[in-house]
Amino acid sequence: MARVFIPFALRKMTGGATDVQVSGATLREVIDNLEEMFPGTRERLVQDDRIKPGMEAVVGEQPTREGLRAKVSEDVEVHFIPHIAGG
Repeated sequence: MARVFIPFALRKMTGGATDVQVSGATLREVIDNLEEMFPGTRERLVQDDRIKPGMEAVVGEQPTREGLRAKVSEDVEVHFIPHIAGG
């Protein structure tokens, strides 16, 4: 199972959990299973069948280039990182 790190903005939905174990062979499956565990998380991570604008998905050590089709191996870390805006 992947270890999914929960961004601060979603921790209310996960009861404060900072990370959870989620199964899935692709990023889409991981997000779908995360949605089953914590309803409402998908809409905060996905828009129009892709990672939501303003959010980056990192599987292992690299940002995904394949989007929701990115392969997720066992024991990998998945991070959803919001973009930082400022000026």
